[in-house]
Amino acid sequence: MKQLTLDIGLTTGPTLDNFFAGPNLAALQHLQAWVGNPSRSPVPTYLWGPAGSGKTHLLQAARQALASDGARVGWLDAVSLETQPFDEAWVAVLLDDVHLYTAAQQHTAFTWFVQATAPVVGQPRPVLAAGLLPPADLRLREDLRTRLGWGHVFALQVLSEPQQRAVLRQAADERGIFLRDELMDYLLARFSRDLGHLTQLLDKIVRFAAQTKRPLSIPLVRAMLEDE
Repeated sequence: MKQLTLDIGLTTGPTLDNFFAGPNLAALQHLQAWVGNPSRSPVPTYLWGPAGSGKTHLLQAARQALASDGARVGWLDAVSLETQPFDEAWVAVLLDDVHLYTAAQQHTAFTWFVQATAPVVGQPRPVLAAGLLPPADLRLREDLRTRLGWGHVFALQVLSEPQQRAVLRQAADERGIFLRDELMDYLLARFSRDLGHLTQLLDKIVRFAAQTKRPLSIPLVRAMLEDE
């Protein structure tokens, strides 16, 4: 029986609910409590781990959760070309991929960090940051590096292959599709196992299947790649 490719839904983005914790449950529970508490502690939190361990997912999920409550945050990542001054209306500062920051981005991150934790107006705000390396190994300006390491620090791990398969299965279920084992084998064998990349790839395959009115299959993925 052929798979239907109509009425396929795409997810709205990373959330804490759709984060497959695996060995990273402590970090997830910390952030669930963090976003759910309006009087959250100003003590900073730093997440570190290899690519594909879920750092950016968790930061974006925290940002989304706060935004859904009408809260504003400061966001800085390594691709931010322009930055803005610290805003007293922010409830938190989020810093992603700090290990890639340029000198100018490090200056902005440090300034935001100081103004968040020692504000001129209002209560201190927490800083949530993420990077590839533990704080002690970051090649950043010393005053920023030490601040990233003085609060809660969580080392994230990449999921095992069975756990990665479970995430892909869950992502497919959320999109209303059935992902056959042979197609999952193909994706895991030939593409980056970074879960963010894999879920984006899955969205792309789903859109291509809907556009071409073809079932999800290995030939479909090959045709999509040839069409690029």
